[in-house]
Amino acid sequence: MKTTWLKTAIAIAVGALSTQVMSAGFALNEQSISGMGTSFAGRSSSADDATTLFGNPAGMSRLKREEVSFGMAAISAKTDIKDTSAFTPQGPGGLRGPVGGSNDGDMVPVTAVPMGYYVKPIDDKWAIGVGVYVPFGLIADYESGFQGRYHGDYSEVRVITVQPTVSYRFNEKLSIGFGPTINRIDGQLESASLSRFTPGINDGRVKVKGDDTALGFNAGLLYEFSPQTRAGVTYHSKVKYKLEGETKLSGAGFDQFAAVGLQASGEYDASLDLDTPESVDMSITHDLDDQWTLYAGAMWTRWSRFEAIVIENQGIPGPLQPSLAPIVEEQNWHDTWSYALGAAYKVNKEWTLRTGLAFDQSPTNNTDRSPRIPTGDRTAVSVGLAWNPTDDVTVDLAYSYLWEEETKVRHEHPSKGIYNATYENSAHGFGAALSYRF
Repeated sequence: MKTTWLKTAIAIAVGALSTQVMSAGFALNEQSISGMGTSFAGRSSSADDATTLFGNPAGMSRLKREEVSFGMAAISAKTDIKDTSAFTPQGPGGLRGPVGGSNDGDMVPVTAVPMGYYVKPIDDKWAIGVGVYVPFGLIADYESGFQGRYHGDYSEVRVITVQPTVSYRFNEKLSIGFGPTINRIDGQLESASLSRFTPGINDGRVKVKGDDTALGFNAGLLYEFSPQTRAGVTYHSKVKYKLEGETKLSGAGFDQFAAVGLQASGEYDASLDLDTPESVDMSITHDLDDQWTLYAGAMWTRWSRFEAIVIENQGIPGPLQPSLAPIVEEQNWHDTWSYALGAAYKVNKEWTLRTGLAFDQSPTNNTDRSPRIPTGDRTAVSVGLAWNPTDDVTVDLAYSYLWEEETKVRHEHPSKGIYNATYENSAHGFGAALSYRF
């Protein structure tokens, strides 16, 4: 799913659509296991447990008891790569040479996504809470000798968010909620570097690391038309980061510069400006009767903010500056919509079954898509269950399967050459959570 440069890693995190995550771009959906069971169809309106702190902070007003919830989602992705070819950049006279290598496709290890929430009602109107979750993340680790290694063979990005939150219930129908978010981002991008002396062999190695902490907010509104029907809308703000870190050059491709009296290997200061996009999540929940509940939702994400990644590197040797100082990578993503439908069936007091279907648009385009984020439009189906052994305890389990349309990578870069391939991505998601009410 997703040049190993900091810019790309962050871009992927911002894009929330890598092959190992269950949402578009590099955003993650896995902040609620109960929501996972319905493909997050009622995320901003269900307000069934403490995970509503993320889904819609206004929903905390519906919780009548103090509640704590902890969960974990595990994601196992699979990628098939075919129809591959790779070439070096144009040399004198426009000549190119072939680049060899493998295309195993097993670049996404099993990934764990943790979450935890606490909500405490103060009275009939006020409730407070705090949540810790992962809104963006990705990891792509191609094999050594990957044919597209010059365009990126390792990418890891993670955002961890802490959200203190408050909600207020005006009356029986209208509630609002607000929570500032404290967001910590860190990323690592790696790629092979094409040797200028012996293209295709004696690769160099580029490794970029960076991190930052920045503030944002989530706000929500919940309106209950009747005891059976409610609708919600949640706004997740953009977050503006200034990542600071280092670029490390190593390996034979850079060591060869010593022969001409130039020290290229080493570490250099790097920085990247990055905005993760804002989104608006809307849904409706309807209790059909005492057993059936129906959900429908849609979410808009402003991925068009992500036009290009520009990494500033300080102190790069002169001969390398055209490709390394700064590094510019076009993205040109577009805004996306996702849609979901879900249902829950209460078998009895102890057991509830859930299912859902979702469709996510990809923000990438056919021209700028790279092997770091080789994703397309996706469809997901989910099932889940809730077990209530007592009035105080709920155990939620969920499973999701997603598949993407066949996606083509036709990536050309002036200093990295060409990599062409066709990707078929799919993933299994498993989730478990425990909620306890005091």
